[in-house]
Amino acid sequence: MIRFLRQFFLFGGVLGALLYVLHLLYGPAIIHRYMGLLFGFMAGLTFLIYSLTARLVAVSPTNLGIGYLIGMTVRMLTSLALVTVHLARGGAQEGRGLWTFLGAFFLLYFSWAGFEIWAIFSNLRPISKKQVAQT
Repeated sequence: MIRFLRQFFLFGGVLGALLYVLHLLYGPAIIHRYMGLLFGFMAGLTFLIYSLTARLVAVSPTNLGIGYLIGMTVRMLTSLALVTVHLARGGAQEGRGLWTFLGAFFLLYFSWAGFEIWAIFSNLRPISKKQVAQT
């Protein structure tokens, strides 16, 4: 878990710094005003899903596949709910802001999903192999 936390904060720091620099250079033309909230939401969701998957693998190494599928489903449904709430609260009336929101959302969604896939398979595979060898 310590290795994951180190990678998580490194990835989050680099991605956050990149978004901050883009905000300084281009402002609201490409960075939506809710980018920070989206960033925090996706980072928290990634941490929650990784923790859930790690807990399932700790119970049994054969749970890696089901844990990953549950995590992917949770990520998709909560993200869909987030976009739906934003649009229902007037986000569709923003004009160009709608496109920057959707761009920010998809950028963060796929960045954190890619990190999660990489982290799960690189951090949990050695744990699974150790537990299988012990049985």
